[in-house]
Amino acid sequence: MSLVIRVGPARADWWLAHMRALLPEIECRPWDDPGDLDAVRYAVVWKPPAGGLKRFPNLELIVSIGAGIDHILADPERPADVPIVRTTSGELTQRMREYVLLHVLRLHRDLPAIEAAQKSAEWRQVVTPPAPGRTVGVMGLGNLGADAARALAAVGFAVRGWSRSPKSVAGVETFAGEAGLDAFLAGTDILVCLLPLTDATRGILDARLFAKLPEGASIINAARGEHLVEADLIAALDAGHIRYATLDVFHEEPLPPGHPFWRHPRVYVTPHVASLIDPVAGGEIIAANIRRFIAGEPIPDLVDLSKGY
Repeated sequence: MSLVIRVGPARADWWLAHMRALLPEIECRPWDDPGDLDAVRYAVVWKPPAGGLKRFPNLELIVSIGAGIDHILADPERPADVPIVRTTSGELTQRMREYVLLHVLRLHRDLPAIEAAQKSAEWRQVVTPPAPGRTVGVMGLGNLGADAARALAAVGFAVRGWSRSPKSVAGVETFAGEAGLDAFLAGTDILVCLLPLTDATRGILDARLFAKLPEGASIINAARGEHLVEADLIAALDAGHIRYATLDVFHEEPLPPGHPFWRHPRVYVTPHVASLIDPVAGGEIIAANIRRFIAGEPIPDLVDLSKGY
């Protein structure tokens, strides 16, 4: 049996050597040179091309190099009955917690206004309410979203969370489903999107949603670029209904140099750095999950394909 690895070209050789060292009992081969296609049992991938996975008739497991699996589900020809495992770790959660806290606090304390004042040598003392006077809404209450919501509540923010199905998070007011979305949005000053990307959430950050937020609300998207309708955000920013947007993910990455987000005065761009997995630790997690699968043991990060995440 063998395993194929598909990652970006910059680290392909490193990943191959790393996985060979971690799984010496399995033949690990590069995506572009898989050898005997019938022998491939495991595919460790990031953004596999459409139709690529169906080459392996005896494939038993697909492993995502990261917490997201939308890049795998985007392949209409993938073997639909093959289980998928995401790669998560406490480090990913920690990194996302840091990112959300950093950028919520930046918006809460109105650092964009202070930064603008510095450019014109203006001594401008911006006064903002303390954290309990600001409501932060987190869309998506999975592992990353629930952790970020708890961290925001610990700082003192009034935190609310929304998810497709009912969830309970200590210290967080929760809303669920279409019935709860309007009420969730109506009281949110800073909106953080940490939703999984599914057919139901694709394009959810659109003009209709923005109109339901209070005037002057701000947006942070650290989930997936496809959650956002970019033209609708630019229109809402230009109209003044949305005050600021912090964006870490985009429809096209890297973000093209000519994209209007780069130069919009109310958009802060980060280059998909909110929660990157450490490749050394990530490889160890992947190897452990493959061994669990072979042994027939439970895998905590096995994807529920009926939900799409």
